[in-house]
Amino acid sequence: MKRGVLLLNMGGPNNLDEVELFLRNMFADPRILPMAAWLRRIIGARIVKKRREEARENYRELGGKSPLTDLTWSLAQKVEERSGLPVRPAMRYVPPFASTALKEFRAEGIEEIVLFPMYPHYSTTTTLSSLDDIRAQCEMMDYRPKLRIVDPYYDDYDYLKIQAALVAEAMEGAESRDYDLILSAHGLPMSIIHSGDPYEKHVEANVSALKIVLRESGIIFKNIKLAYQSKVGNAAWLEPNLADLLRCPENLKVLIFPLAFTVDNSETVFELEREHRMIAEKIGYTDYRVARCPNDREEFADYIGAKIAALD
Repeated sequence: MKRGVLLLNMGGPNNLDEVELFLRNMFADPRILPMAAWLRRIIGARIVKKRREEARENYRELGGKSPLTDLTWSLAQKVEERSGLPVRPAMRYVPPFASTALKEFRAEGIEEIVLFPMYPHYSTTTTLSSLDDIRAQCEMMDYRPKLRIVDPYYDDYDYLKIQAALVAEAMEGAESRDYDLILSAHGLPMSIIHSGDPYEKHVEANVSALKIVLRESGIIFKNIKLAYQSKVGNAAWLEPNLADLLRCPENLKVLIFPLAFTVDNSETVFELEREHRMIAEKIGYTDYRVARCPNDREEFADYIGAKIAALD
């Protein structure tokens, strides 16, 4: 059976013209705004109108686009080299859309597609949203490949070792025992958590497991804390909020690790590196560091290749 691989992610604008498209598609997603369709159209339009100019300016500061797509294409190429299989990105809200990859796979006679979520933790807002999209696109194309999804890997030891290595790299030249490590995950509204979404439990399990691997690796911090970022609106979200945590420091030396992200994007290179750094500088932190995501690193490509091979 001929096999292909899709790397699933939300995506990020590839240029300033795509910023509104990204926002419009995100807030039209029933997994992001779980409400009646007519109400989602109204609420979504209001959010887009409110956020588009600020978002466009943020991406302008990043050079006019998100780094996510280029990094994911690079990672896909490396996974393809390792696996010998065709590997494509499949973004949820901006190109390259899943439909493009699926059309290519159908033309190539692909009968089985491995879906690798670029989300380590399962959530209805991420993994399930991407699955909804893949299934809907296949239905519209009358394309019936076998779909095999890689399970959440937040507590997979080999993935945890990659996370620990990224933490160690970010601490080069400094004594980790003098620092607090803040593990920052993307936030979610409590309404989604209360509906049964397992994301919070997965994140907390990731934190517990990573603490053990860091200790095994001899990487010791003064404190390790979990925080959530990227809150939107006035509804109750997962806490503690990262910005609030930074404003009440117990230690003025801190490393932020983007726990829930596998590829750098606006939430890491803008929100963490710029917006939250400004908070730290105003308060007087003596050192504020942000670790990188796995991105297109060789060890992450190796890891994905091994996960695909394990499905045989």
